[in-house]
Amino acid sequence: MNIASHDEDGEAVFETMIQIDLDVKTFMSDWILCDQLSTYSARMISHNRPDSVRHSNLFSSALNELLEVAFRTRHYGGEIACRVSRRGETDRIELTFPCIPEERQFFEEAVFQITGSEAMERYLNSVSGDLAPSREVVLLELVIDYNATLRVEQVGADIITLVVDLPLEGMPS
Repeated sequence: MNIASHDEDGEAVFETMIQIDLDVKTFMSDWILCDQLSTYSARMISHNRPDSVRHSNLFSSALNELLEVAFRTRHYGGEIACRVSRRGETDRIELTFPCIPEERQFFEEAVFQITGSEAMERYLNSVSGDLAPSREVVLLELVIDYNATLRVEQVGADIITLVVDLPLEGMPS
C-alpha cells in the first residue's frame, strides 16, 4: 500500500493529474477558451482509460459545461483554477473561481436542490421550457446525465470551489 495515496483510514485519495490556473480577465476574454481548456484537459487525462476516446468526449463535455458556468461570473478580478484528480474510476473536477455573494448563494442553493430526489423532475421541467439553459440546468445535467456528485466549498469571502465527481468509467455505453 502506497501511504502517500491513502488517507488515515486507508481509503484511496484523489491524485492530482492536471491543474490549470488563469487570470479571470484572460479567461473571460474569449468564450472559446472554455472549449479549448476542456478539450486539452480531457486529452491529457484520458490516455490510459480503456476507451480513451469515449472518456475524453464525456469528460470534455462535462468540463466545458462547468467552465461555461464559471465564465458567466460577474466578478472580474482574481484567478480561476481547474484541478482534475482521479481515484479509481472517478474523476474529480475542482473549479475554483471568484464570485459575488449572490452567486455563491445561488450555487449553494442549486447544489442543495439538485442532490434531492426531485432532481430528475426539476431537470425535465427545465429542459421542456422555452427558456435558454440556466446554470442550474447545467448542474442538473451533470447529475442526471453523468451521475455526478457535486458540492460547493467556500474558499474565501468572494471565492468558491465547485467540486464535481464524475464516475465516467462506470457509465453505460
